[in-house]
Amino acid sequence: MKILFIGDLYGRPGLEIFLENIGRLKETYKPNLIICNAENVAHGRGITQKIYKELMTAGVHMLTMGNWVWGQKELFEFIDEANIVRPFNFREAPGRGFITMNFNGKKVLVINALGRTFMNPQVLCPFTGIDQIIVDNPSDYVLVDIHAEATSEKVALGHYLDGRVSAVIGTHTHIPTADERVLPKGTLYITDVGMTGPRDGVIGVDKDIVINRFLNGFSIPNEVATGPRQLNAVILDFTKKSIERIHIESETV
Repeated sequence: MKILFIGDLYGRPGLEIFLENIGRLKETYKPNLIICNAENVAHGRGITQKIYKELMTAGVHMLTMGNWVWGQKELFEFIDEANIVRPFNFREAPGRGFITMNFNGKKVLVINALGRTFMNPQVLCPFTGIDQIIVDNPSDYVLVDIHAEATSEKVALGHYLDGRVSAVIGTHTHIPTADERVLPKGTLYITDVGMTGPRDGVIGVDKDIVINRFLNGFSIPNEVATGPRQLNAVILDFTKKSIERIHIESETV
């Protein structure tokens, strides 16, 4: 079982570099399933139905989300029928926090979780919540997207779930980490896959807006950066127990 996981799609630049490269990625890595984190794909916040359909048409099997899952209110209208996994640890919310997909007679359980440290302490505990999900939904493979700010929370969750899930994949910070590895009991792990979107902004946002925010202490609305783009992903092979980072850059504006 091979899964291609694409790191946080950010705005139209992220969507475009993904669509431009997905054919080559399929040919090179031959994944059985393709999963994208898409919480920032619509102008940096949330997802629209139009973009959802573009991704599904391109061959994506499932989308995970994060803290900006509700950034586009139209998601409320279609999330219940969509192949979208929103963070399970909201106390009450539309949609599903985990989805089981069948592939060639195997069950693949995908769970999306929000971290609490430096993010949202009101959500349910990702540790004990995932415990219950995997007990109640026995599957051949389990992939967890932990959308969290603190690297320590992600690493701790990886070790906590080691040997009980197939992979723990970190998203949210938009900066790829160089710690992809197989944990001691066999779980594939990386702290953050990184972002698919503008290369020279500040985690996707026009850099001048963010610099001004740090200098002057006030903010104007974010705008998606322009210029060169990047794609960050990992290819997971659950049979061979391997995880490999993928990085593609495009100078096209």
